Amino acid sequence: MSSPSARVHFDPAAMDGGAFYRVLNSVVVPRPIAWVATRSAQGVVNLAPHSFYTVACVSPPVVQFTSVGRKDTLDNVEATGEFTVSLTPESLFEQVNATGTDFPHGVSEAEECGVVLEPAERVGVPRVAESPVSIECTLHSTVRLGDSTVVFGRVELVSVSEAAVEDGRPRIERLRPLARLGGNEWTALGEIREIRRIPYRKWAEDPSIGEQLRQQ
Repeated sequence: MSSPSARVHFDPAAMDGGAFYRVLNSVVVPRPIAWVATRSAQGVVNLAPHSFYTVACVSPPVVQFTSVGRKDTLDNVEATGEFTVSLTPESLFEQVNATGTDFPHGVSEAEECGVVLEPAERVGVPRVAESPVSIECTLHSTVRLGDSTVVFGRVELVSVSEAAVEDGRPRIERLRPLARLGGNEWTALGEIREIRRIPYRKWAEDPSIGEQLRQQ
């Protein structure tokens, strides 16, 4: 095992929020993107990318995304209790980025950016028609943390393009998702590596497994 190199320290107590936010965005990578569609109480559809996004729970199935500050997405979810999350495919890179523009309140990002929407199956909010995956959600709860709000959505249905499914599950190489990095950096799907977890029984039976890892 090689010895650790010198480190640069970033202390949130000694930095302003914006500077430390940029550091976090640069090290918590890559981040999946929730392309969240919502509908306001007046019926206007909002579409925005959120890169603080992950699975929160399996049973019941819940996904979560974070609204940094109060934005139309959060207002709409709280007003109607519904939203969809569409996967951001590599083929819609420019459109995904453009929907993050700070359009005025009441303007439909999808219309401005040429993103085609279609009705969802279980909720009254549309999904992105050209996205291979849509997750339809009802609002489970929200948690306020400082300047941000974490939105938890109970998954009512996941719909996946038939062309992206093989052997009963969606295939990552057919989904071609985009992910966020630091600054203005994004990434697409690169090398795919597969490895199985090692059951402890095998680890205990074969001491060479651990020895090989310690020598790397």
